[in-house]
Amino acid sequence: MLGWVVTFLIIALIAGVLGFGGIAGASVEIAKAIFFIAIVLFLISAVIGLARGRTQV
Repeated sequence: MLGWVVTFLIIALIAGVLGFGGIAGASVEIAKAIFFIAIVLFLISAVIGLARGRTQV
């Protein structure tokens, strides 16, 4: 998922350099949204992992 964030960030940087402000802005917003979704999923997974605890093997 973080690979998509990097992809959209690179698209935004290239579009910004070439003067495509609208495309750059949209790509940055998409990258931000995916990044925050990834952070939320990570936190949920960490909390669930802590709640379940370690199992003895």
